[in-house]
Amino acid sequence: MSSLAPDNVIASQKAGVDTTFGLATQAVGGFEKLVDLNVRTVRTALDEHQALIAKTLSVRDPQEFFALQNQHLQDSAQRVQAYWMSVYEIATGVRGGYLEAAQDQIEKSQRNVQAFVQSLVSNAPVGSEAVVTAWKTAIDAATQSANSAYEAAKKAAKQVVEAAQNDATVASQTAVRAVSSKTASAKK
Repeated sequence: MSSLAPDNVIASQKAGVDTTFGLATQAVGGFEKLVDLNVRTVRTALDEHQALIAKTLSVRDPQEFFALQNQHLQDSAQRVQAYWMSVYEIATGVRGGYLEAAQDQIEKSQRNVQAFVQSLVSNAPVGSEAVVTAWKTAIDAATQSANSAYEAAKKAAKQVVEAAQNDATVASQTAVRAVSSKTASAKK
């Protein structure tokens, strides 16, 4: 049976619509998580700044004032690092859903191509074995090439994400060390 039969086309279109809405749902879910993270971050920042101002107004000694400010900077650097790790986790979750959907679509496409080729082979007229074999070889080669390209793209995307995460981690650690060294030199 051909993969171009009306039932197969309708099922394929329905699956495509379901996949599209599933991906949209994942994107909206990721967006909701980011909004929630940002609202919590703003609330926390407001509370912490209010507490910092209250503490700052009660300070009588300049050294105590600078120590309070340096401690606040250190804490802020750590909170920024935690915030970006949370953003990374949310993005990774959404990206994972997209990669899974892409993998599913690739597998379905490969099955459909194989069914189509099988249909061609079974319905080919007598004496066309050479043409059918050539088509089958070409389609198999194209499938292998697409798989290789997908795997290479997946590997490259993973490396980019890992590099960005490492850069963010190094930058935040550098900021924490810089604040710590300023705190240490201010205490001297």
